[in-house]
Amino acid sequence: MTITDVWVRKITKEGKLKAIVSITMDNEFVVHDIKVIEGEKGLFIAMPSKKSADGEYRDVAHPINSSTREIIQTTILEAYQEALLEEE
Repeated sequence: MTITDVWVRKITKEGKLKAIVSITMDNEFVVHDIKVIEGEKGLFIAMPSKKSADGEYRDVAHPINSSTREIIQTTILEAYQEALLEEE
């Protein structure tokens, strides 16, 4: 799997949510609404989710292993940092 495109929409409001991101994989599959969040230990991503009938949030799409999650997170956070630099 290769991430072939990343779109970063920066959030300018104060708070932990820093950006909403869409990624394309292998020029064939898109995942929208991945969140870049500022946590206690730095930036991380949260996959798209929706609220279920019991009030819990469940991921709509997510990687099934840690190595794939790391690839996605690293690629997204690099694109986010580049978007910040372009702003300056």
